[in-house]
Amino acid sequence: MEYIFSLEFIYLIASVTYILGLKMLGHPETARKGNLIAAAGMTLAIIGTIFLYQGEVASIIYILIGVAILIGTIIGWMVAKKVGMTKMPELVSLFNGMGGASAALIGLIEFHHYIGDQLSILTIIAGMIIGSISFSGSMIAWAKLNGTMNKPIRLPKYNILNNVFLIGILGFGAFMVFSGSESSLFLYLLFFAALAYGILFVLPIGGADMPVVISLLNSFTGLAAAFGGFLYGNMVMLTGGILVGSAGTILTLAMCKAMNRPLSNVIFGAFGEGSAAATGSVGKTGGSVKEASASDVAILMNYSNKVIIVPGYGLAVAQAQHIIHELEQLLESKGIDVKYAIHPVAGRMPGHMNVLLAETNVDYDKLVEMEDVNPEFKSTDVVFVVGANDVVNPAAHNDPSSPIYGMPILDVENAKHIIINKRSMKPGYAGIENELFYNQKTSMLFGDAKKALTELVAELKNM
Repeated sequence: MEYIFSLEFIYLIASVTYILGLKMLGHPETARKGNLIAAAGMTLAIIGTIFLYQGEVASIIYILIGVAILIGTIIGWMVAKKVGMTKMPELVSLFNGMGGASAALIGLIEFHHYIGDQLSILTIIAGMIIGSISFSGSMIAWAKLNGTMNKPIRLPKYNILNNVFLIGILGFGAFMVFSGSESSLFLYLLFFAALAYGILFVLPIGGADMPVVISLLNSFTGLAAAFGGFLYGNMVMLTGGILVGSAGTILTLAMCKAMNRPLSNVIFGAFGEGSAAATGSVGKTGGSVKEASASDVAILMNYSNKVIIVPGYGLAVAQAQHIIHELEQLLESKGIDVKYAIHPVAGRMPGHMNVLLAETNVDYDKLVEMEDVNPEFKSTDVVFVVGANDVVNPAAHNDPSSPIYGMPILDVENAKHIIINKRSMKPGYAGIENELFYNQKTSMLFGDAKKALTELVAELKNM
């Protein structure tokens, strides 16, 4: 019985729940349950740490821990309940930053407790540097996604400046480890230097690459947490940190692959700063834009055999996921085959569109990934693009000078008819013109997605 209630056994159970929960997050049908299982494991680990710790702890410490948990739980619950789907990447960045800050604070607090133990000091310094970079970088990423910082700020020779700064931080950290320094001044200088580097690291990167940066910073936070687990010999902290770090790294590489860009290009490039965009009705190819009404689109869809819907960020902004599900059901009631084409980086994070459509109970079998749906466009009567832009831009295939050249896209240009719903002719997140708008098979349905879809559904119901 004593072993059953031991802290090590509780940590083992919690570690298993992390792994199981992460595995279940890989599919929409099990994602919610997986999240709850992992959260239950974390709760168990926290309770076990508080009540089964063998050392002496003053009563006031338990009170402070309880108050902090209560405040954090209330704030986290309220924020998570109110956040919209379009704001989810911002929330991820904010929460990730808090994890980095916690790792950095562990370093600041524990440094003087391990003087003379070089391995422990190395672990502390490494965790503090990585956690500080993750915290300040995540806050800048949050500000960029939130619109507080609208444009990337690029200092002269910023690549060289950032690299020299990073080498300086690593060198200073190494000095503190191997010299056995006990200086609080040096410790805080290193802490603030790492915070400054986190800002400089993210500041020049354009908004289009923020999801990749968030994922990368998330892996940093996991690594920093793993260092904390190694310091304390805490297996559940070590396991959680490794899982977060590895998952963040895999996700970062997956997004880079989906955009056909190396990670170095994301970090040191300037993608998303905004190139010349189309503002009129004539594109650089000399083509013209055809505008369609809801009635025109309804007639076209009504006499189709197969329709593929391509959801994008505009659908999430308009909160039109429920009405588009109604459109899907209406078309199917008329005997029309309907599917959703999902690009890996549609929206602001991988899986964004899957989660958005899952809110309306869309059949998961209708959500088809890019590799599987691309061959189907040739046999599709109507492709309906709602709020997506860069992920359907043929420039990725046709224009070697385009920043997205080589990026895998949804081959919607192969469909018989293309309908694009957008509010205006403004470019997408990459800030570049979309050749698809000027395709002879393309018609533009302008307007807010929710309003346009509501009108389209009304027209179809009258047919």
